[in-house]
Amino acid sequence: QVQLVESGGGLVQPGGSLRLACAAPGWIFSISAMGWYRQAPGKQRELVGRIASGGRTNYADSMKGRFTISRDNAKSTVYLQMNNLNSEDTAVYYCHIEDSSFWGQGTQVTVSS
Repeated sequence: QVQLVESGGGLVQPGGSLRLACAAPGWIFSISAMGWYRQAPGKQRELVGRIASGGRTNYADSMKGRFTISRDNAKSTVYLQMNNLNSEDTAVYYCHIEDSSFWGQGTQVTVSS
């Protein structure tokens, strides 16, 4: 079993920023593309973006500009930097090893004043 450990969620005011982190076992992290997804209440899980093992990123169209995904292969950790947050960004955020069945436990992000 591969365990992904997420951190960094919480309550933030509109216009604020948060950085999420997701740590994975090194042996699989180094060779894997990683994805961030989110699921808002009453909605389906949706893609935020992905980062390839070599660092190339792509984002869902609605996420471009405010969200940035990066990875630190030495720490086997992928990050999601979120800026200028608004209430529609309230969701549980999950990391995922792409092309696998392995998901993080999810971390709650709530944007509210």
